Amino acid sequence: MTMSQEKITELLDREAIRDCIYRYCRGVDRADQASLRGAYWPDATDQHGPYSGPVEGFFQWANGIFDSGARNVHMVGNILIEFTAPNEAVVETYFLALQRGPGGGDKVRQFLIAGRYCDAFQQRDGEWRVFRRVLVYDWVDEQVAATEPEAVRFGPRLPLGGRFPDDPIYDLLRAR
Repeated sequence: MTMSQEKITELLDREAIRDCIYRYCRGVDRADQASLRGAYWPDATDQHGPYSGPVEGFFQWANGIFDSGARNVHMVGNILIEFTAPNEAVVETYFLALQRGPGGGDKVRQFLIAGRYCDAFQQRDGEWRVFRRVLVYDWVDEQVAATEPEAVRFGPRLPLGGRFPDDPIYDLLRAR
């Protein structure tokens, strides 16, 4: 069985879109500005919980969260990609996020969030990125945050995940 060039191109486009979604997750979890910015077109918009507007404002809002020392872990699951026009796709990505950070005063807040990224992707110069994102919340559960320091909680489970450039993934990337 031979596959048409059109079908091969579609498969490559799907993989490029998935890769962009994974790049976003690395960017937001590792406070990696280059990865985060590389997931969006500069003229994109993002409707992301309390923030809604141009993506540059979203980056500034995210930087405030990064600067607070918050920890994030995003896992993506179902990714449905529907091509709507040449060089355009609507993409629905289910996610689970664990988020932990300052909640005012000495209080730490922790949440388990489930939702979907409802994205309009565009391909420009052969590259797929988000042009418009609407984050949809399907589940939010506030959890009791641990009070012990990470060294106690994690014990011998090392290395701990970190921020850019200190997370172990960046050592591996630099070693290439």
